[in-house]
Amino acid sequence: MMIRFQKLAERAAQVLVEVVPHVPSPCVSVCVMHPQTGLCEGCLRTLQEIGDWSRMPDEGKRQVWQRIQLRLRSATTG
Repeated sequence: MMIRFQKLAERAAQVLVEVVPHVPSPCVSVCVMHPQTGLCEGCLRTLQEIGDWSRMPDEGKRQVWQRIQLRLRSATTG
């Protein structure tokens, strides 16, 4: 796995194992959108996911974390 995504991958695994209220944001304060993928280069979320985050129920936030895990796998195998 690429070093820059190691902490994000660890956090995703932790968040998805622990079912607690108030799912934490994946934001790592690297807010740069990649022009080709449309994903934030820090947290691998789309602009839509970032914008909707504060209004999402916890289950929706966990689904975003699951998508981040899939994107992490793609980033390291693609």
